[in-house]
Amino acid sequence: MTKEHGEDWRSTVDEEAEAGAAPVDLVRARERGRGRRARTPTQIPRRGWNDILWRVLWSIPADRILSTAGGVAFFTLLAVFPALATVVSLYGLVADSHTIAGHLSLLAGILPGGVLSLVSDQITRIAGQSGDTLGVAFILGLLVALWSANSGVAALFDALNVVYKEQEKRSFLRFYATTFLVTLGAIGFIIAAIAAVVVAPLVLSFIGVATPADRLLALLRWPILLGVLVVGLAVLYRYGPSRRDAQWRWVTWGSVLAAFLWLGASMLFSWYVANFDSYNRTYGALGAAVGFMTWSWLSVVIVLLGAELNAEMEHQTAQDTTEGPPKPLGRRGAHMADHVGPAQG
Repeated sequence: MTKEHGEDWRSTVDEEAEAGAAPVDLVRARERGRGRRARTPTQIPRRGWNDILWRVLWSIPADRILSTAGGVAFFTLLAVFPALATVVSLYGLVADSHTIAGHLSLLAGILPGGVLSLVSDQITRIAGQSGDTLGVAFILGLLVALWSANSGVAALFDALNVVYKEQEKRSFLRFYATTFLVTLGAIGFIIAAIAAVVVAPLVLSFIGVATPADRLLALLRWPILLGVLVVGLAVLYRYGPSRRDAQWRWVTWGSVLAAFLWLGASMLFSWYVANFDSYNRTYGALGAAVGFMTWSWLSVVIVLLGAELNAEMEHQTAQDTTEGPPKPLGRRGAHMADHVGPAQG
């Protein structure tokens, strides 16, 4: 009896058939050499990856990735400045909020110049208030600002449901509790990163290694940024869609891909804006805002492409890719895990 990955594939398919799996999925589950029995992405062979990559390409128009990203980018534009107000208010209660704008220079070369200037001006305006005003703003406006910032995360969750072929099944309270926690986590990451930039040089200067430390921090900002992006995207891909949670191994690959693509695309876009400056010539005073909107749209497209890769990897195998005890096809509570994707030649 032939086995793949040490398991009798026919007995597994029979079990899934008894569970009421779709006939087409049972046929696809019997295909050989495509990773239908893969328990991790590394067990998917080359033919399986060919299937995955073709389906990802076809999913771009099918899932309306470009137009969906435009909607999410719009809500991101509405959410980013309330989020900045929240960050500055929180940071201003424990440290000098004026230092935040200065530390944005660490992102020079990644964020386009117009975007950096737009965000820096807004932070400077907020930080220019007195400490008492910052405290009052924190007490009175924090929830409003968080709710506004939360709208961008909620729009992204909706887009992930499109990618994973899911309908929103969470209750109103559970949905917004999840998006709220993700929003808080994102703001917490930003504050922690800023605090680290401020505190680390002071500590290292105190022990007498200031100059080497500055050079070390300048070098480490790139791998640290990538690491934070990968972790953040993995959390987003795991908890964003309305489905049974995917195992971490099935959301990591798309997270790594999206993090590297985002960093590379942001650098290229920053270089383009710095060298051609076409947005200011075309849109005048609105050039910075249009540049920010374009960069946000590009960023969301990349995030959704990472999600598409994760979704199609799950779609490639007949094994259960969700958390908890293994369940048969059709009973896993996740469309991509409950169905087997078609072969592409």
